[in-house]
Amino acid sequence: MATSTGNENAHNAQNLITALNLEPHVEGGYYRRTFQTDHQVTAQTPGGPRYLMSSIYYLLTCDSPIGHFHLNRSDIMHYYHLGDAIQYSLIFPDGRLETVMMGSDVAAGQCLQLHVPGGVWKASRLMDGTTGFGLISEAVSPGFDFADMEMGSRRKLSEQFAEHSALFEKLTLG
Repeated sequence: MATSTGNENAHNAQNLITALNLEPHVEGGYYRRTFQTDHQVTAQTPGGPRYLMSSIYYLLTCDSPIGHFHLNRSDIMHYYHLGDAIQYSLIFPDGRLETVMMGSDVAAGQCLQLHVPGGVWKASRLMDGTTGFGLISEAVSPGFDFADMEMGSRRKLSEQFAEHSALFEKLTLG
């Protein structure tokens, strides 16, 4: 997990938060919705009508380095932009764990894009690096609605996926 290496990193992260008009996200990190397809027909979902697509900026910082385990019902495409690498832990309904590193070092296996299907538990954490932040965007389809997101409970996830209990200790809110 990333740790602050000085005021310069915090200053750069704060500059991004201000410039992009980001606010704290319930899962950790900072975000702002940047787009929704409000000029088109909505998609019908079990939770009701949703925009066909929405998009956000999402930022992890030394002060908020973890996107805690949560599940979204919609598919999400992640796009890496700036900063340090971000490690994603994905737990599929069958219990399979997949770890993916997003970042700019594609020669080292980091990826610039990541697809996370709806119904997959996801957590992210900022890796140590030189900037003290990691910035991505997400495109969500059908569009994001907080009613379609479930935060992971350490107890519930550990009961469902006991083999990953140590990971839940680090990457859940409680």
